[in-house]
Amino acid sequence: GFATRQMGNMAKPNLLFSIDDGVISMKSQSTFKTTETKFKLNEEFDEMTADDRKTKTLVTFENGKLVQKQTWDGKTTTLERELQD
Repeated sequence: GFATRQMGNMAKPNLLFSIDDGVISMKSQSTFKTTETKFKLNEEFDEMTADDRKTKTLVTFENGKLVQKQTWDGKTTTLERELQD
C-alpha cells in the first residue's frame, strides 16, 4: 500500500554480500525491513521482492557492477550496484 511504499522510499538499507560455493547471498537490512536474495550469476531465478512482487530475475557482473534485471507483468526494472573494496 501507499504507506508501505513511503516507508520503503525513506529506508537506507545496508547491503551485505557473501558467497558460498558459487551462490551469492545479498542481504538488505534496514530499520523497516530485512530481505535476503540468493542467486548465481548469469542464471535466471524467481524472486519475491521487498515490495512483494514476483519477478524473474537475472544478475550479471558488467564493468565492475552487479546488474540485476527484474521482469514481471510485462515490466522491467534494472538495478546496478557498484562494488567497492
